[in-house]
Amino acid sequence: MMADYEILKTINSPKDVKDLSFMGLKELCDEMRSAILNRVSRIGGHVGPNLGVIELTVALHYVFNSPVDKLVWDVSHQSYPHKMLTGRAIGFYDESRFGEITGYTAPQESEHDIFTVGHTSTSVSLAAGLAKARDFKGEKHNVIAIIGDGSLSGGEAFEGLDNVGDFKSNFIVIVNDNEMSIAENHGGLYGNLAKLRETKGQASDNYFKALGFDYRYVEDGNDVVKLITELMKVKDVDHPVVVHIHTLKGHGYHPAEKNKEAFHWSLPFDVDSGKVLPFEAKESYGAVVADYLEKRVQKDPQLAVVNAGTPGAVCMQGFRDKHPDNFFDVGIAEEHLVAFISGMAKSGLKPVGLFYGGFIQRTYDQLSQDLCLNKSPAVIVVESCGITAMDVTHLSIFDIAMTSNIPNLVGLAPSCKSETVRMLDWAFAQKDFPVIIRTPADVPNVLTYEPKENIELNKFEMVKKGSKVALLGLGNFLKLAEETAELLKEKGVDATIINPRFTTGLDEKMLSSLPAEHEIIVTLEDGVLSGGFGEKVSAFYGDKPVKVYNFGADKEFTDRVPVAELLKRNDLTPEQIVRKIM
Repeated sequence: MMADYEILKTINSPKDVKDLSFMGLKELCDEMRSAILNRVSRIGGHVGPNLGVIELTVALHYVFNSPVDKLVWDVSHQSYPHKMLTGRAIGFYDESRFGEITGYTAPQESEHDIFTVGHTSTSVSLAAGLAKARDFKGEKHNVIAIIGDGSLSGGEAFEGLDNVGDFKSNFIVIVNDNEMSIAENHGGLYGNLAKLRETKGQASDNYFKALGFDYRYVEDGNDVVKLITELMKVKDVDHPVVVHIHTLKGHGYHPAEKNKEAFHWSLPFDVDSGKVLPFEAKESYGAVVADYLEKRVQKDPQLAVVNAGTPGAVCMQGFRDKHPDNFFDVGIAEEHLVAFISGMAKSGLKPVGLFYGGFIQRTYDQLSQDLCLNKSPAVIVVESCGITAMDVTHLSIFDIAMTSNIPNLVGLAPSCKSETVRMLDWAFAQKDFPVIIRTPADVPNVLTYEPKENIELNKFEMVKKGSKVALLGLGNFLKLAEETAELLKEKGVDATIINPRFTTGLDEKMLSSLPAEHEIIVTLEDGVLSGGFGEKVSAFYGDKPVKVYNFGADKEFTDRVPVAELLKRNDLTPEQIVRKIM
């Protein structure tokens, strides 16, 4: 890797890019590629998406005038080059400054970042709002939405394109077509994109023209000079136009070009070989679910595993490759996934939809109307939930509050590995309602009082009988209840430990019995308190002579905050809980 970054260190704003010769721009691209590898190889991050758009980003900032001209990046996991050209390059070549730069666009970092974005298919709609505001105020500047071909499968992308195609003013859409989503693309749209590539944009059937766009095609989307030439032609255009560019995901780094899915996002790796550096591999709940589904498909040919474009995030690459007839990737289309499995379940199949935790929130209406109103007995597993150190766009603490108040939906939260398996068995065996299971981001708990009772609808399990204080540890926080009980025991209190299991319903019989021998009821949940499980328990005890304390996460957006700090901030250490109880 380069060590001096001679040109990159002189780039403090997009104005500095405009002063370079074409040869200088190409050298800048090489240095940027080196700087990206310098960062992601050391701390991990998005590799292929960023390497593939370096030339495009340089061309955009050479031609347009950010922040007067508005650049909106879809998902923004390809925004590293943009950050380098807008005053943040030091966060890529100086290891001591890595932590200052987020993995996505962030307005708090720069005026060149308009939105905080981390979910897909949003750029055209966001940019459409900017364009309409511009026209309403009588301003004159370019609005450019940059969207990848993978993001086009999301419903919001179509809605945005369909709306913008009717505009009568400046609007530029850059379609970065690298023939990939996170994994491979799925959907009929990609047949048309392929035909457009094959014909160098000349095919008569053109998705974008059908929606009302002018259209241009650039075959070599990794040639900075060709991109500049084409972008100059559409600058200040007075109508909607799509510039469809063909790029190579991972461009310029052979391991990323060869293995595009693995290098979409990577843990730290050796740059020379492309091999991920040694790390302590621990079993995850995702692996537990994957192992369960692998065993189940052997005896149940009607099992249908469905995912929305993120097989790696839910440990499904192996299942996908071994059982292609039982695996369905619907592309990045979470809303469609929910309705899709509802239809499958109504037809007698046994579908399970797998979601990464932060993405289930995209599906509220489909959960309510298409799935639960129809009582389709599909199973949903939402993985990597709870309090984590993730960036602000990938938090997974809001799912209980979102899903627990939808009629007909049964929510479960396993506390350990064995209970995860039992819950999956129960969910697939029943045929009366949809079931959603949230699994934690942590490794499976090792519990002193491991739950063993068979699962019955809305029936809690008392795993340890005590008195005075009852600790209800939901899901992953059953372990926290155990740790809290140990400290209480040192203070002479032999607490009861209860595994609630259900996020959507209460065991009113058990709860009604507790005040006779308990003065304090404590709920512990690995999610946001507001609208969550604990508040339901508090409401139940509203007219009863017992104190209830709810512990969980505050309703806030956190960004890359260490878990230990979040737990302490939310009074979620055993010591803090005991102090409040005593």
